[in-house]
Amino acid sequence: MKTLLQLSEVRKSFGAVRALKGVSFDLAAGEVHALLGENGAGKSTLIKVITGAHSPDEGTLKVGDETLRSLTPAHARALGIACIYQQPALFPDLTVAENIGLRLKKPKPFSVVKRGSQRQMAIDLLKRVGAEISPDAEVRELSMPEQQLVEIACALGSGAKIVIMDEPTASLTQKEQHLLFGVVKDLRASGVGVVYISHRLEEIFALADRVTVLRDGESVGTHAVKDLTESAMIKLMVGREVATLYPPAEGEPGETVLSLKGLSCAEGGVQGINLEVRAGEIVGMAGLVGAGRTELARILFGITPADSGEILLGGKAVKMHSPREAIAQGIAYVPEDRRRHGVILEMPIAHNITMAVHPRLFPGTWLRKKSETSLAEDFIRDLGIKTYGPEAPGGSLSGGNQQKVSVSRWLATKPKLLILDEPTQGVDVGAKSEIHRIIRGLAKEGLAVLMISSDLPEVLGMSDRIAVMRGGTITAVLPGGADAHDVMAAALGQSGREVA
Repeated sequence: MKTLLQLSEVRKSFGAVRALKGVSFDLAAGEVHALLGENGAGKSTLIKVITGAHSPDEGTLKVGDETLRSLTPAHARALGIACIYQQPALFPDLTVAENIGLRLKKPKPFSVVKRGSQRQMAIDLLKRVGAEISPDAEVRELSMPEQQLVEIACALGSGAKIVIMDEPTASLTQKEQHLLFGVVKDLRASGVGVVYISHRLEEIFALADRVTVLRDGESVGTHAVKDLTESAMIKLMVGREVATLYPPAEGEPGETVLSLKGLSCAEGGVQGINLEVRAGEIVGMAGLVGAGRTELARILFGITPADSGEILLGGKAVKMHSPREAIAQGIAYVPEDRRRHGVILEMPIAHNITMAVHPRLFPGTWLRKKSETSLAEDFIRDLGIKTYGPEAPGGSLSGGNQQKVSVSRWLATKPKLLILDEPTQGVDVGAKSEIHRIIRGLAKEGLAVLMISSDLPEVLGMSDRIAVMRGGTITAVLPGGADAHDVMAAALGQSGREVA
């Protein structure tokens, strides 16, 4: 089988930080080669070396028959390398057809854009990936999954021989995931080599032929997927057994913190919500994408105020017209998209952690840097945030540590209710275990937690009770440890039952 890509002893450092310590990797034509590792293991740096964004300090790259010391992004594209990143890099104010056209057709000075052929090319490529997206839609109107499908269409249209997919299913629905799997299999059948990065191990077993595992900037082994078990993969990634992915509940729930009675919001598509969350309890919110879970969170946080119904906190009726009011009432919300709404990547960790408590931290006109640093250091220690200090930019952190910073910001407000929307999306197994430990520890301390997750094992493993949503309403409230079939049946509208 022809080798499309070969990296030998690639090293890359950023100052004193050694991101890659002699990584070797190869990709064959017609192969799906998975690249695994915890956040911070070196996967992103390796991908940037392959795509020409970083030049290696040592080592060689061989693409086809061409041996190189480094690449530029333009040279990488010319050699047939395409990368689909977890965060799509599209122009939000241009249409889908214009984005695809710009990516695939190099413009010439004074040339006329042929809108008709540009639009038809977009239609054909979107059809190939099974995306029901209008070529005339502006990218800013698209959901994150739709933007990701546009990126995949661009990669297909470029005629790439090597396609890198970085967490391609992180924000896709189940239907879109099946479409993507079909695209990956078609690429493999046509002789394209696919580098597939995912924290979802079930995808690796479903798609990949081989897997290379990185740990702390080093490749710790390349194996045929058929020769590994899930536990063996996890041990290779984290260097230890992860015995407790879902820590057990400790103690009994206390008094009711949040009570919703007939809560409705036309703008959010939510209607007739009845739900209680008690102190020390984790209530998991299950349901298919579009069921109304995030919309409910936005209502509770005052982003989209309710039209009718009641919100009671500690037995007292409250109104949420803005996030400021929600914070004042003791509600904290960690949103789904941590890069857009959770962590400001250019801002130091200390600023990220304290931005929601500035009035309390700085009651006068002067910033108290010592107070800010002290608070940030407390959370860095307590939540185990891996960083060189509170002045490090948010963008220097791995995904799991960014999520910890986002949680820290809202814990600093000393909330009564913590709403978590997809708290472990896009983080590795080791970081996921740590975040679960933190959530369970917060509940043990008496915090009421409402946890939205599309990861069914996470909902089943972490929830004391499970509220299932469909079509903007709650169809069932099930006990912790409920059967996965019952949860999915309620999510699909096949059955439902209420329990205390």
